[in-house]
Amino acid sequence: MTAQIISGAELAKEIRGQLAKEVEVLKQKGIEPGLAVILVGDDPASHSYVKGKQKACAEVGIRSTLLTFPATITEQFLLEKIQELNADPSVHGILVQLPLPSHINELKVIETISPEKDVDGFHPINVGRMMVGQKAFLPCTPYGILVMVKSIGVDIAGKHVVVVGRSNIVGKPVGQLFLREHATVTYCHSKTNNLAAITRQADILIVAVGKARLIGADYVKPGAVVIDVGVNRLENGKLCGDVNFDEVKEVASYITPVPKGVGPMTITMLLHNTIEAAKELMHR
Repeated sequence: MTAQIISGAELAKEIRGQLAKEVEVLKQKGIEPGLAVILVGDDPASHSYVKGKQKACAEVGIRSTLLTFPATITEQFLLEKIQELNADPSVHGILVQLPLPSHINELKVIETISPEKDVDGFHPINVGRMMVGQKAFLPCTPYGILVMVKSIGVDIAGKHVVVVGRSNIVGKPVGQLFLREHATVTYCHSKTNNLAAITRQADILIVAVGKARLIGADYVKPGAVVIDVGVNRLENGKLCGDVNFDEVKEVASYITPVPKGVGPMTITMLLHNTIEAAKELMHR
């Protein structure tokens, strides 16, 4: 049995087609969804991510504004810029590309973004709302993963979801989203004893640790759905995930590739959140 591929790239393309139509409707009502992206310093990976986000915005008709600053700016300067964007009615979503230079407190920056414009879903208020099942901007990568799993028609209720990784951006929130869908969720991490014994129990295995090819075939229950969030660059310059794709695809029922798996969905959910933020304006 060879696993079926869940192509994030194809699913993202389909969803972006629908989002473009929603943007058209908003524009006819006089609202142009706007995303402001702040980039501090010259980290090549961050530049590349931001470029991808801007291209995706253009694709669906969202106006994106990029504010770039040198790594030497003060924390106070950045916080003031965010406050200006909070007050700007033409900006519906604010995104600060992480990581930031070490002298700037990331948490302080995230908390300064208005929860109503926090389209990344990182603000503690949005995280809290998500935890208790209130309406909130959901973090983009976990949200994208949930949409991918739903796209293959899996009934999540009652399934055992095992999450490998406990970051605030992916691991913790993705478990919560599946819990909301009535799955039984187990979290694993670097201190977990006998990791393979636990991951082999998963009906749906989500891996987000940043260790190249950590998960081999012996970690996976036959027929499991495997979602690989990791993006690791090998010495030969090629990208690979946290899952040994060639091995695991022979055991799993569904698997996401790296690249063209979770990545395109992350950006797509960012677009979705920005459009939702613009729609909220109409109801205020």
